[in-house]
Amino acid sequence: MSLCMGCMREIGDNIKCPSCGFDNSKAQHSPYLPYGTILHGRYIIGSVIDTNGESSRYISFDKQTGDVVIVCEFLPMGLFTRENGEINLSISFENDDIFRKLMSDFISYFRTIAELKDFSALIKIHNIFQENNTAYVIEENQDLIPFEEYIERSNGHLDWDIARPLFMPVISALEALHRRGLGHYAISPKNMYVTAFGKIKIAGFATANERKRGTPLKSQLYSGCAAPEQYMDNFPLDSITEIYGISATLFYALTGNLPASAKDRLKDSRLLMSTSTVKRLPPHVVTAIANGLQVKRENRITDFDDLRSQLSVSHTAQAIQEEISRTASMNVKNSDIKKEQGISHRSVSIITAVVSILIVGTLGVFLLIQNPFAGLFAEKNIEETKSATEEWTGETVPKYVGISYEDAVKDSEKAGDIKIYRDTDESYSDEYAEGVIMEQSPKEGSKVTASGEISITVKVSKGLQMRKLPKIKKKTVNIAAKTLANQGFVVNAEYQYSDKYDEGTVIGYKDYKDGDTLEDGSTITIIVSKGEEETEPTSASEQ
Repeated sequence: MSLCMGCMREIGDNIKCPSCGFDNSKAQHSPYLPYGTILHGRYIIGSVIDTNGESSRYISFDKQTGDVVIVCEFLPMGLFTRENGEINLSISFENDDIFRKLMSDFISYFRTIAELKDFSALIKIHNIFQENNTAYVIEENQDLIPFEEYIERSNGHLDWDIARPLFMPVISALEALHRRGLGHYAISPKNMYVTAFGKIKIAGFATANERKRGTPLKSQLYSGCAAPEQYMDNFPLDSITEIYGISATLFYALTGNLPASAKDRLKDSRLLMSTSTVKRLPPHVVTAIANGLQVKRENRITDFDDLRSQLSVSHTAQAIQEEISRTASMNVKNSDIKKEQGISHRSVSIITAVVSILIVGTLGVFLLIQNPFAGLFAEKNIEETKSATEEWTGETVPKYVGISYEDAVKDSEKAGDIKIYRDTDESYSDEYAEGVIMEQSPKEGSKVTASGEISITVKVSKGLQMRKLPKIKKKTVNIAAKTLANQGFVVNAEYQYSDKYDEGTVIGYKDYKDGDTLEDGSTITIIVSKGEEETEPTSASEQ
């Protein structure tokens, strides 16, 4: 039997594989195993699939079962030598101790993964053994679609109802791994695949030695998904680190884009998400991702139960309250609401939480900033004045109050020397419409007394706190839901038979009617028609 070293299919006398096009006339160069090497008396080694600073993976054929498998070889770059055509690793005396320690960690790590065989998101481990002065792991091989390709095929992003069942098993698998004291620490679109049955499989497994700086291994980190602490020398990695990676990957799945790298986000921690994207996602999902991607570890979601809870559809009041307290960039002042409404502190907390979540839906860009406005005015000296004095003939701060935030940003970009920063402490307003700037600092007319960039912080209105329910009868459920979401409401639907309304159209509100006034962020249930109920024909004997 003659096998293609690129795909492990039979090729007969062909040199170039008719299936995958692989050229079987060439040799595989060191430090990788030669083509056709047989391990453990059964595994035929083919071409290298991928490699990192700790290991390399080969396409292989199991002679015993007749299956194509993946062989992962422990290859810590820089700590061994292997000449062309050789199969044994040579380790120098000075590297021997660290090599053995790292190999022990490698074997222990994959043995733990092998024990977690009941988790669908984890690869199946068939065998682990030592040979050729190193260690090998035999992994299952499946017909998988790269996650990036899967997203591309899905119009560049997933809706939440598709992403949720994909990602929940991943969270459970990672949680199980961390309960054993280990982690993946490289969750990213490049290390995820989708099976033919629509399930995610995680790839790219390596010990923590490979997923942080300062170890004997050449670390492999994935920009946009690696947490800030992974760029620090020998920083202990944990579930908080893992949550950053899974949140970044979920962000990619829902938006089609990765967050900026952790290094860049340490300077500017904002996450950019289009208005249309925010509006099509459930507000609690946007907030959960925001919390999972906090740059400061102390502000980030700390465990998988909390992540799962925040991503779930129904939050408890306590969970929401705790969520908001951790997301400093989405706070609303409880005292202001309480003063206006005269309601209990507990009610204020719940309303504040829901309102804070819904604000994300109107932003277009949402901020994850620890203290974004500290020191912003260092570039240019500005003297605050109530208005420009007659004596002052120099440059003054322009007026932005009363115009939309988007227009202000456009104007500042045209000006060139003005930078607009959006304050995360926003408020409702009867005077200013939603999205319109209601305050600015420095104020309009303030003297600019030095050259350089002017930094202006603006506070944007959330619009009216109380919103009227629009007319939705006879609209399709999708149009009605979109209309309500744009008004700031969270929408649920119940279905019932009707001989007056076409299937899929709205019959009306449950518990409310058109024109009722409710608070921004309120949850509304609409009744949707299932069409006319079919009845069983009456037989002649029953008449």
